[in-house]
Amino acid sequence: MHSIEELRTFFLDYLNQNKFIQTPSELYEPNNYFLQIGGKRLRPTLLLLCTELFGGKYENALDAALATEYFHNFTLIHDDIMDNAPLRRGFPTVHEKYNLTTGILSGDVLMIQAYQCLSNIDKKYFKQIFDIFTKTAIEVCEGQQMDINFEQHVNVQHQDYLEMIKLKTAVLLAASMQIGAIIGGANEKDADTIYQYGLNLGIAFQIQDDILDCFGKPEQVGKQLGGDILQNKKTLLLLEAIKIAEIRNDNQLKKALTIEHSEKKLKTILAIFNTYQIKEYGTKIRDSYIEQSIAYLNKINIDKEKKAILNKLIEHLVLRSF
Repeated sequence: MHSIEELRTFFLDYLNQNKFIQTPSELYEPNNYFLQIGGKRLRPTLLLLCTELFGGKYENALDAALATEYFHNFTLIHDDIMDNAPLRRGFPTVHEKYNLTTGILSGDVLMIQAYQCLSNIDKKYFKQIFDIFTKTAIEVCEGQQMDINFEQHVNVQHQDYLEMIKLKTAVLLAASMQIGAIIGGANEKDADTIYQYGLNLGIAFQIQDDILDCFGKPEQVGKQLGGDILQNKKTLLLLEAIKIAEIRNDNQLKKALTIEHSEKKLKTILAIFNTYQIKEYGTKIRDSYIEQSIAYLNKINIDKEKKAILNKLIEHLVLRSF
């Protein structure tokens, strides 16, 4: 088996070999730009990994991996438009560098290109993988709409948030692993089990992202800390803090949320989070999903050495032990 870093390199080589050269260039060049500004390539790398875990050749899964990366970046391009975000990974977003119309249309064609990639996979897997991919694509859109809805909803429940991050973040990671397993020759039970492993891993990954945004170090997250707090984003951590504040009849948090985007706002809310032990709460919920992920891992019919690779993913992706 190849290492995760080797598989990432193989995928990057394939991504570079498949740059868009079609015309009109105004449609395709923005996608070349966006695909080259970085990213972890997490989903395609895990797809290739799962192909090898079940005895397959990574080369047979490259088009499926490319499809997941194209689809993921399509969602990012459109997310940036919806959020009116000026930067992505430190570079101008597509709609900022080009224009809004180009951002919408280039994102659209990237999603369609993802389906074109799927047409290149082995016919014996195509229908099964096509159905998984389409179901996942719909779920990601549902999760994005839920996230948008939360901006207007006053009473967002913890379970609502967990459902949103499952759809918006975890299902694509889980489906990537499932698709890789299928191409590798996994039986239906193992493919479904590795999906559940990836689903719980993805939820834990997002909760850890929320924790690091508040309590991490800039080098861990690659961005300025506290962005979620400054935007009043209804993460699991903020929802728990609101709940505690209501129980204690404490108005400090409510007042702090009205402070304009500033360092004072960040420090005030973090101090409240520390008082309410919000980091400890988030860590407890994160760990519960890690435990569920491990439980599914133990059910997968592969040898111990291969299970150790998946177990290491928990440290690498969720706990960020590099």
